[in-house]
Amino acid sequence: MKQPELGKRISEMRKAKGLTQEELVELCNLNVRTIQRIEAGEVTPRSYTVKALFEALGIEWNQSENDVSIKRGNEKPFWLYAGLTSGLIYFMLSYFEISMEVEWLAGMEVNTASFISIKMGVFLTFSLFLIGLIKLSYIFPNRTFRLALYAMLAANALWYSIDLIALGTSRFAIEDYYYVKVSSFGLFYGLMGLGLLTYKNLWSNITQVIGALGVVSGILMFSVIGAGIGLVPLTMFELGLIIFLVWGINKIGRRSSPDSTFTAELQS
Repeated sequence: MKQPELGKRISEMRKAKGLTQEELVELCNLNVRTIQRIEAGEVTPRSYTVKALFEALGIEWNQSENDVSIKRGNEKPFWLYAGLTSGLIYFMLSYFEISMEVEWLAGMEVNTASFISIKMGVFLTFSLFLIGLIKLSYIFPNRTFRLALYAMLAANALWYSIDLIALGTSRFAIEDYYYVKVSSFGLFYGLMGLGLLTYKNLWSNITQVIGALGVVSGILMFSVIGAGIGLVPLTMFELGLIIFLVWGINKIGRRSSPDSTFTAELQS
């Protein structure tokens, strides 16, 4: 396929992936001006440039056969499935954790061993859930969302380590720092929401809706006094993240996607 049709198809593929030209630059180490000129059909790219673009867009090109094919080996990475499964388990476990925390803070009798087990389960499943979302942020590039996820992953490790120390020793109590922890999680939930808001031309406006829920719940949790009310949008936000993972897994594995049409035309 020659210019300008090649540039047009590359542009269509990029938009189908929900990528801006700047985000594509990060994936293939070309400059924005080069991609602009290729997509506009102003220049005919060299073979290694075409290969770099195809690989960044999830397309495998066999130069010797002048052929291209969609990479099917990585279309549904293990970490996306692990993240989805863990997210569903976390979604259920978190309610047990919240109820036990409320009872603990109220001075009611709580089985410490069970509380520790729930804490460890929430920590592990939430961590895997976040890793799945991080992997998705590489497939559909979004640096802001990715950085927020990494920050949340670090905060999760920090605070749950402190929780387990507090439950297993008498050095300090959960109530000594509980509100600081809630405020901290609120901050990072808000940042995750902002990251989703920066997605453009991806899954209609659904990511913006999910992102807005994250921002609202983050603000309420960060204020501490609105943390109780914040559980409502937070629940919807986390459910939205699970649905986002489902959408991502389906999107990259869809045989009838724009990728398939693009491949067929290049092979013709």
